[in-house]
Amino acid sequence: MIEFTANGSPLDVSRAIEQYAIGQGNLNAIVVPWESDRATLSIAVTAQKIDGWAIEHTNLGTIKLSDLGNQLTRVAILPHEADNADKPKLTALFSGFAQKIQNKFQTTVS
Repeated sequence: MIEFTANGSPLDVSRAIEQYAIGQGNLNAIVVPWESDRATLSIAVTAQKIDGWAIEHTNLGTIKLSDLGNQLTRVAILPHEADNADKPKLTALFSGFAQKIQNKFQTTVS
């Protein structure tokens, strides 16, 4: 698990993460309303595999965004254990994405 603090409200941070994932090309980061509440937003991170008209989404992990007040958000990135032959590849994909998210959005709080 990776944890850090980011500038902005959970909604602002979630939108920025969603846009960043789109730019990666093979990932989706989508807010999951039924797993979110007033204090925490939950984002599902999936890898997509396209074969003709078929699109397969594989759950890689979850990002939880918690409001700390003062336009600060706690970010917790939790991997999902893959249980298929692509496990090493998917684990590396999510780990790399998580590190990029942390490098891009982490702030120092004084």
